[in-house]
Order: sequence, then C-alpha cells, then structure tokens
Amino acid sequence: MKLRLLSFAASTLFLLAGAATAQTKWDLPAAYPATNFHSENLVQFANDVDKASGGKLKITVHANASLFKAPEIKRAVQGGQAQAGEILLVNFQNEAQLFGADGLPFLADSYDSAMKLYQAQKPLLQKKLGEQGMALLYAVAWPPQGIYAKKPINSAADLKDIKWRAYSPATARIAELVGAQPVTIQASELSQALATGVVESYMSSGSTGVDSKSYEQLKYFFDTQAWLPKNAVIVNKAAFDALDASTRQVVLKAAADAEVRGWAASKRVNTESLNTLKANGMNIVTPSPQLKADMKKVGDVMLKEWLAKAGPEGQAMIDAYRK
Repeated sequence: MKLRLLSFAASTLFLLAGAATAQTKWDLPAAYPATNFHSENLVQFANDVDKASGGKLKITVHANASLFKAPEIKRAVQGGQAQAGEILLVNFQNEAQLFGADGLPFLADSYDSAMKLYQAQKPLLQKKLGEQGMALLYAVAWPPQGIYAKKPINSAADLKDIKWRAYSPATARIAELVGAQPVTIQASELSQALATGVVESYMSSGSTGVDSKSYEQLKYFFDTQAWLPKNAVIVNKAAFDALDASTRQVVLKAAADAEVRGWAASKRVNTESLNTLKANGMNIVTPSPQLKADMKKVGDVMLKEWLAKAGPEGQAMIDAYRK
C-alpha cells in the first residue's frame, strides 16, 4: 500500500511538472526564400516570442512555400492547419477588395504614403480577418515596384503581347490594360519561369529581382515606384485565444516590434537590391515621361474599377487616406 501511494505521488509530481513546462508549438508558413528580408523578420519575430515567453510558445517558420504554397496559406490559417502565416494581401483581392488596396498603381508610391494607406486600411483588415476567425498581427511593405524587361520599354505600347508574370488580380489586370499576356507565377517559381521563357517581363520590387536572380535573364529594371504591396502576418484567432494572457501580450509586443523593424528593413533592402541588380549587369532605368504617363492612366482605370467593386467602405478608406 505504501509503495502504491509513493508511486501515485511520484506520478502526480511528474504530471504537475509536465504541466508547468507545457509548451505550445505553432507553424508559420511563408512564401518567400529564407534569405528574403520578410522571412528573416519572421524568424526574428519567432525568436523574440520564444525568448520573451520563456519557451512557452515555439513558432516554426516554414519559408519558401515549403509547407503551403502562397495562395494556400490564408486558408490554412483560417482552417487551423497552421496557427499563423504570412500572406501577400493583394493575392486575395478577388475575395475582398480591401485586400487589394495597396496593389493599385500610383495610389501610394512612397514609403510615407504606403504607411498612410496602411493606417486607413488597417481597421478594415482587422474587421474582415476577424469575421473569418483570424487576426492581423503585423504588416510590412515590399520595396516600390518597377518593371523588369529584356529590352528597353519607352511606353506601354512596348509591353504589348509580352509574356507577363501575374502574381495577383491587380498585376493580371495591368497586363490586360497594356495588352500583355498574363501568366500566373508565384515567387517560388519565378526563377524557373524566367529561365524557360514562360514569362519575359513582370512588375515587382528590387528584392524579388535579387531573390529570383532575374538579372540572369532580364537586363532592364524600370524604377516606376508604382506601389508598395504589403505582406501581412495573420493568426488563427482560436489558437491565439488559447494562449494564456501573458503569452498573448508577448506575441502582440513581438509583432509590433517586427512591424517597425520590417518597414526599416524594406527601405534598406530597396537600396541594397537595386545596387545588387546593377552590380550583376542590370540597367536601372528612370522611366520615360511617356511610360510614366501611360502607367498612371492604367492606375486611374484600376482605381475607378476598384472603387466600383469596393463600394462605400472602399470610398471611405480612400477618403481617409487622402485627408
């Protein structure tokens, strides 16, 4: 009897010790290479959470679409297959127009205006994600978008019939408006698509050009600074709510730090990326007045179309941004 009581006491202590050191593990899928500044920021975010929570919450970052492909990440978080994830907001414009606001050409074409647009967009993002059982942790802008091409582009007419990489509804619509042929290619597939001639031109940041070594196939980057799309880090609300109060605060604090750090990194990477492209033989070109005027017209058409679909909520957001 005594031995049985001792055994019971020992097993109870073991269980209590296990409960005291219980660890929660989250998966965080992301679509970009581990060396991309967004991915590095995610790893720092995960490390900050691990350290500040005393190891109670471990977040594993799965970069380069290794766990889920870019278009699948949002649904994986919503369905609880992953507790958190990083998404490119403009990828989901067909689902809700507000996700595409930062992909409208020349609406916000600098870091200051992109941050201002984010502040106008943020309450609507939080509301929409909340309705879907998720929450926004933070968002970071990509560097300004330019046009990659094999040959000089002096006007939009020079883009006619070119095989154009589309990664979002907005980039597909740009192709339609300039007469290019849109081909849907995600970031993890871009290098191969360029090497095999599946695409021969696209709009993205200097950072994407470096990640994909676009300088091996393309020779020109026209620095149009057309828009600054954002990556958003989202969390499954049930998973977040299941954390204890102190760990929730740790996550929110680490997210706030990651947002500030990420925007600063984006600015730094923009300069570094353009220098790297140039060092590898790419011509960094200031767009001609005609090309700028043509692309501005494309932006005006797309904003008008976007407002027609987004309705009063979208108009209110644009009005708030333009105040």
